[in-house]
Amino acid sequence: MKHFDELRSIPSIALRALPAWRHRLRRRILMLPRGASLEDQRMMKRAMELAQAAGDRGEVPVGAVIYRAGVILSEASNDREASGDPTGHAEVVALRLAAIANGGWRLNECSMAVTLEPCPMCAGALVNARISRLLYGARDPKAGAVDTLYDLCRDPRLNHRMEVIGGLFAAQCGSLLTNFFRARRIAKRTNRPNVA
Repeated sequence: MKHFDELRSIPSIALRALPAWRHRLRRRILMLPRGASLEDQRMMKRAMELAQAAGDRGEVPVGAVIYRAGVILSEASNDREASGDPTGHAEVVALRLAAIANGGWRLNECSMAVTLEPCPMCAGALVNARISRLLYGARDPKAGAVDTLYDLCRDPRLNHRMEVIGGLFAAQCGSLLTNFFRARRIAKRTNRPNVA
């Protein structure tokens, strides 16, 4: 009987594991920013596929998808190297294609999912195109114009503002860029002639 009482006083394995299980679940829930729907997640995954394809072509791996009510209007990835166009960012290329598909430049009620926080040029183009929602993956500490360095998409001085949801699949989007630039640095080191 004494042995049985000792067992009852020891918390069960299930009860000890419960807080860890709750913590893992809480982490999964917190990884998705507030306001991001399943449709948004699907579009961001497509943008990550486009970014990976751009990286495979030697472009900086950034992908963008513009959609309205679950229908993709356009999708693009960086093409600056291939086109020789300094405005060949994924966001700008996607905006051009969406305007053609839409039949006009006003992209009201459209959302954009992009793997990297837009730069000032792209954020300005998003404002001018009247995009309603912007979802981005990784922050850009050097040129981010949505949350990091500037807040162009929500600036009350401008004639249009949009809803911004940042950090959607941030780790995966960031690793695409990190791996790309790491491989580029390694390739540059191996191609450097030895000076002795």
